[in-house]
Amino acid sequence: MNIRSLNRGDGVVIGAAVLLFIASFLTSYSVSGFSLDVNAWDSLGVGLGVYMGGVIGAALIVVNRALPQPRKVAGLDLGALGTAFCVLVAWILFWYLVDTGKNASPAAGLILGFIAAAVLAGAAIATPLVPALQAALLPAPKPQAPQPYGAQPPGGYGYPGAQQPQYGGQPQPGQPYGAQPAQGQPQPAGGEFSPFWFAVPVPRPLFAEDGSPTPIAELAPGTWYLAVEQRGPGLVAQTQDGRRGVLQDTSGIQRG
Repeated sequence: MNIRSLNRGDGVVIGAAVLLFIASFLTSYSVSGFSLDVNAWDSLGVGLGVYMGGVIGAALIVVNRALPQPRKVAGLDLGALGTAFCVLVAWILFWYLVDTGKNASPAAGLILGFIAAAVLAGAAIATPLVPALQAALLPAPKPQAPQPYGAQPPGGYGYPGAQQPQYGGQPQPGQPYGAQPAQGQPQPAGGEFSPFWFAVPVPRPLFAEDGSPTPIAELAPGTWYLAVEQRGPGLVAQTQDGRRGVLQDTSGIQRG
């Protein structure tokens, strides 16, 4: 799971789910002439079936977004299933709110619960439609500055300058992209592609090199990937585990 793939809409969903969970422990009703301390958990059908139903719906939405590929249960997308849960909970709490019974009035638990459920359902529906909610929830870390030529590169895959198998015409570890090779090193033929490190600004799907429409992986912001070949307008990229695929959308990528 990759939490950097979460967006602002997911942040609203998480916040509303926390508020809904808190509301379940507050007093639901007040009755004229009586002192009541009744909350959603005095009836498991309300506590588990309604309030926790909204929390579970939020969890399905967030988990589906954080997974590398969308998952389905019984043919239903987890995100769509979670959205349906949230809308149903908001609908049920609305009728609890307007139909409290004789001499009864809604208290903090029911009022706050309905507000949280309404925000939860609204965020779940609006996120795919509103660009402002689709922005990344966590900013991508700034790429590490290129190492001066000849300096000791950091260990581990995923950083510009890390020790990796050499490809034809690949820049030396830490050498800024586009810089001239050192004296005595072979010069690439004119127009040849030189592999380079890059990071994506938002999650991007990586497709199989055979042209299959199903993504084989998802590139996440904050991680360096190696571009090993130009493929039309796209790039053939290599992931940390050695898988290769085509990144079709190269807009806004940051080179290391």
